Amino acid sequence: MTAVREVDVLIVGAGPAGLAAAARLAAEGAGRVEVLDREPEPGGVPRHCAHGGYGTLLHPLTGPAYARLLVTAAGRAGATVRPGVTALDWAGALSLHTVSPDGPETITARAVVLATGARERPRAARLVPGTRPAGVHTTGELQRAVHLHGQHIGTRAVVVGAEDVSYRAADTVRSAGAAVVAMVTEHARAQTAPARAADHRLRHGVPLLTRAAVTELLGHGRLSGVRVRHQDGRTAVLPCDTVVFTGDFVPDDELARRARLLPDPGTRGPTVDGALRTSRPGVFAAGSLAHPAESAATATRDGVHAAGAVLAHLQGDGLPPGVPLSVAPPLRWIAPNRVTPSDRLPYILRTSTELTRPVLYVIQNGRVLHRERLRGARPNRTLRLPADWTHRVDPAAGPVSVKVS
Repeated sequence: MTAVREVDVLIVGAGPAGLAAAARLAAEGAGRVEVLDREPEPGGVPRHCAHGGYGTLLHPLTGPAYARLLVTAAGRAGATVRPGVTALDWAGALSLHTVSPDGPETITARAVVLATGARERPRAARLVPGTRPAGVHTTGELQRAVHLHGQHIGTRAVVVGAEDVSYRAADTVRSAGAAVVAMVTEHARAQTAPARAADHRLRHGVPLLTRAAVTELLGHGRLSGVRVRHQDGRTAVLPCDTVVFTGDFVPDDELARRARLLPDPGTRGPTVDGALRTSRPGVFAAGSLAHPAESAATATRDGVHAAGAVLAHLQGDGLPPGVPLSVAPPLRWIAPNRVTPSDRLPYILRTSTELTRPVLYVIQNGRVLHRERLRGARPNRTLRLPADWTHRVDPAAGPVSVKVS
């Protein structure tokens, strides 16, 4: 028999966004707030990120400590956090079929927050040919293997990518006692802080191969090497027994797709407005599902913001749906990607190419709503656009676009 229950707010995903939303909702009297997560323990990605960089400058934390802090805050506020529960499909507009060790269940809510996060595209999705040996990982798989299960990963690793998460992967490789043979990126330079890139190159002796790509995996049983092709056509084989594919995040959007939420072609997640509302009334999307993949601090901020919008929805806010917000190349995407005059959540953008002192223009029907010069922009690095121009948006004047000079 399938059990049937009702709650006030159902949150799918017990990472930073979901837990932050749960803590605020429960603390501000939203009623019965429940958080589901298919993992055996709540906390999301920070749970297996043993490095620091979480928390604040005055109170720095490791990833596991940050995860515990969020879980504790949600529980103390009165939210119910249920790990080991998988949301399978929608049973109605605001109802979900779930399954857990206790059996199947259908849960109906007055509002649903999707905080399912993002994942890195594995080797198969990147269409890298070759054999299928052991020793091929994404960053998430690597960190779980090393930090959660203490597994041996090999002795010589190649890291594909040169953004922040790539350097975290290189740190994890070294913490497991292996050497980083090289880092490989298709871009002209690293997409991380210059000091971090210099530290890995000079102190750790890790070469960075730019304008290059891994085009083939070699070896039977265990990886023996990777073939690298440079943009000028040169090829080389790097002997290694481990390769880590990093970055290239996509939203974990299965539930969003099953709900047929209006997708955004740039982020590949559901379209959201400044209140993080999706195209289905009562369904919200927060964290890396709406913009893959940002920091835990950004996801936490999203969760708190989404909670405020959920509280307004439960009180019958009746806000208009907003107008589409898009970007023109070389910008890749923007989130949120619908806008109303009352929006206050800062916007996040990504570019596909490096830009030197670009000027951002926000335009609606030929009218410039905002102009701002940036110091620079790199692929896989976050650009931020304040929302202090949204009051100039005319809901009847059509879509809004963001362009660079």
